[in-house]
This record gives sequence, structure tokens and C-alpha cells, in this order.
Amino acid sequence: MQKTKKVSDSMVEQIFQLRPEHLNGAGRLFGGRLMEWIDEVAGLVAIRHSESDVVTAAVDNLKFIRGAYQDDLIVLIGRITYVGRTSMEVRVDTYVESLDGMRRPINRAYFIEVAVDKNNRPKPVPRLEIEGEGQKADWQGAIKRKEMRLQRAKEGF
Repeated sequence: MQKTKKVSDSMVEQIFQLRPEHLNGAGRLFGGRLMEWIDEVAGLVAIRHSESDVVTAAVDNLKFIRGAYQDDLIVLIGRITYVGRTSMEVRVDTYVESLDGMRRPINRAYFIEVAVDKNNRPKPVPRLEIEGEGQKADWQGAIKRKEMRLQRAKEGF
């Protein structure tokens, strides 16, 4: 029987305070730095779920909603939304957190991670136990994104 894990088993929350080295020339969070942080969180979620090394296979969506500025607290929350045989979709939501704890979304991204063995060959991952309507909706959305990725690949872009 194949191992099954819950979304909560692999969730990751990471917090950064923006410093001058994180900013672009306009004084906002540099998008490339945020992409690096998101990729790191997505990888950690996938490592936790698969219990193995992983590689980032694709960035399916990366939507910048608003900027962030020096001294802002940036919160990244990653979670598994879908698993295939060897791949996993990881959603990472990024927020600016005010001093009173209120969070405003600034980014949402979906990364495709693949579990690999010591020879860097894809390996099976645990199944995902879906709990509740929210996780069911995440799973169904992931299936649609997968279909769209396959269609784009078929069409050559």
C-alpha cells in the first residue's frame, strides 16, 4: 500500500523582513528575489511531502498583485495542491504582514516539483489525502492547470 500524507504534513511558512539588499531601483521588493524565496519554499514543501530530493520542473503561474517596501514583513506560505506519480504542484502565497498581524496578499505562484532519487531519476511520491472543500478545489484547479500546461506544450509554447 502506497503511503499517504496530508497537506498539513508538508506546509511551510517563512518570514523575511525587507532590507535594502532586497529592493530594486524603485525601492520595491525585487521580483527576482521574491521568485528565489518562492522557489525555496516550494522546494521545501515538496521535500517534506516526498521525503526526497526534488527539482523544480516548471513555474506554472507567478502573479504579482502589489509591491512591498523596505522594513515590510514578507510571509510566504507553501502547500501541496496536487500530486501525480512523481510530481507535485506547490502553491505559494506571499503576503505583507503589518505590525498588528494583518496580512495582505502580494503574490501567488504555482510550482511543479519532481521527486528524484540519488541518480536524479524521477521517483514516486506519497499520495495526497484531501481534507475539505478547499483542498478539493485546489486539487481540481491543479488538474486544470496541468491540462493547460500539456496543451501549451503540444502547441509548442
